[in-house]
Amino acid sequence: MRTSNPALNDNVFLTATSANPMTLAGTVVKTYILLAFLSLGFLFTWNSSTEGYKEAFAQSQANPQFKEDGTPISPQIAIPNKVFPYVLLGSLGGFAVALIVIFNPPSAPYLSPVYAVLEGFALGAISAGFEAKYPGITLQAIAATFGTLFGLLIAYTAGLRASDNFKLGVIAATFGICLVYLLDLILSFFGLYVPVVNDNSVLGIAFSVFVVIVAAMNLVLDFDFIENGIANKCPKYMEWYGAFGLLVTLVWLYIEFIKLLAKLRSRD
Repeated sequence: MRTSNPALNDNVFLTATSANPMTLAGTVVKTYILLAFLSLGFLFTWNSSTEGYKEAFAQSQANPQFKEDGTPISPQIAIPNKVFPYVLLGSLGGFAVALIVIFNPPSAPYLSPVYAVLEGFALGAISAGFEAKYPGITLQAIAATFGTLFGLLIAYTAGLRASDNFKLGVIAATFGICLVYLLDLILSFFGLYVPVVNDNSVLGIAFSVFVVIVAAMNLVLDFDFIENGIANKCPKYMEWYGAFGLLVTLVWLYIEFIKLLAKLRSRD
C-alpha cells in the first residue's frame, strides 16, 4: 500500500509481525497523547507571542504604508524576539527529529513526543501572528482541521476506501506541491516568490484550496496504511509511529487551513 506521507511507507509498516502487535485502540491513544504534547508547546509560545504581536500590529497601523497608487500595504509583523528562538527550534528541531523517526521507527515512542512539542512551539508563535492580524482565525483553523479529520474518519469507518489510482493521484499531487513550495523557498532568498503561494488573488486562493484538499486526502491514505499495519501485526512501537505519521499530516493540514483563511480574510 502507498501513502505520500513519508512517515508511513511500505518499508516500515509491512516488514515484520509481532507477538505483541499494534492495535487501533493503542494507536488512537498515542495520537491523543501526541496532540496533548503539541498543545503544551503551542500554548507556551502562543502566550508569549500574543502581546508582542498586538503591540507590533498596533504600531504598524499607527504608521501605515501605501503603494504608489495609494493602496495600503498590509503590515508584515516580525515574530517577537523573545519567542523567535522557540520558533527556530521548533521548525528546524522538529524537522530533524522527524527525519530520525522516519529512518528509525523504533525510536518513535521516545522521539515522537519531542517532535510534537517542537512543532507546538513553532505553530503557537505562527498562529499568534495570524491571530493578531485576523482575530478568531486560529480557532477557525483548528475547527476546520479537526472537523476534516473526524469527518474523513467517519467516512473511512463507514467504508470509504482509496483505489490505487486515487492513491497515485494524491502522491503525485503532494510531491508537486512540495516542489512548488521548494521553488518558492529558493526564490525567497532572492526577494522573489511564487505568486499563487503567497497572494490573495482568485488563483492564489484556488491554489490554497487545492492544497487543503490534497492534505486532507493524505489522511485517508494514512488511515488505510495504519489499518494495513494492524492487519499485518506490526510491532507495538508502531502505534507511536502511526500516531506520529498522523500528526505530521495534521500539522500540514492546519498550516494550510490558516493560510487559506488568512487569504480570504485579507480580501475583506
